Amino acid sequence: MNVGKISVVTRLPALRSCAQYSSAAKAELPASLVGDEDVEPTYPQTVDKSGLQPQHKNVLLNKLPYQEPHSWIHLTEKYQRQAFGRYGAQSNVNPKICFDSHGEKDSRQVMQLETLIKMLEKNSSQKAEELARINAREGDIAKKMEKLTQWKADLHAKIAKREADAAAAIQRKERLVEEVRRHFGFKVDTRDDRFKEMLEQKEKEDKRKQKEAKRKAKEEKMMAKLVEKASA
Repeated sequence: MNVGKISVVTRLPALRSCAQYSSAAKAELPASLVGDEDVEPTYPQTVDKSGLQPQHKNVLLNKLPYQEPHSWIHLTEKYQRQAFGRYGAQSNVNPKICFDSHGEKDSRQVMQLETLIKMLEKNSSQKAEELARINAREGDIAKKMEKLTQWKADLHAKIAKREADAAAAIQRKERLVEEVRRHFGFKVDTRDDRFKEMLEQKEKEDKRKQKEAKRKAKEEKMMAKLVEKASA
């Protein structure tokens, strides 16, 4: 008995059922999803992978960026001259634009001369203003230096007056102490109460004399002013 033939015979029903199932599933799918075996597959067309704009790519390839003007700048004389100088006849620019007429040249020279004169005038005015600011600054510094000299003189005078007043106070104190000692006729300790009492009296008398002297000096000064006014 042939075992291989028996196995093939037993598999035939299963294969038939699979074929029926696949045909039924294919019939149930929509027409858009069912591929046509006779149609050839389509492939995407070649694309530019550089990612550059056409005008940028033209510049890279040393070609005219735009075949037609896309901005008012492309209509200017400067742009057209540059385009002709770089791309030549491919720029579609009339070479005549690269040469000035006699009238245009004269007008440009006049404009340049006027601009130069204005620039020179502006420069001279700026220099004059700067010089005036410098002179004003130097004058202010000179005035402050003069004041500084006066301030120094006043400060030295105040210091000298304070030193003189301090020296006079010391001398006055020593003089009063000597007068008290002469009053007692013998050497007395400065810590003695009698000495302190007598010294206090002497100081009061000295202050009264100083006050009287200041009053007299003030009166004499006022009298001198009155006499001066009367004589005038």
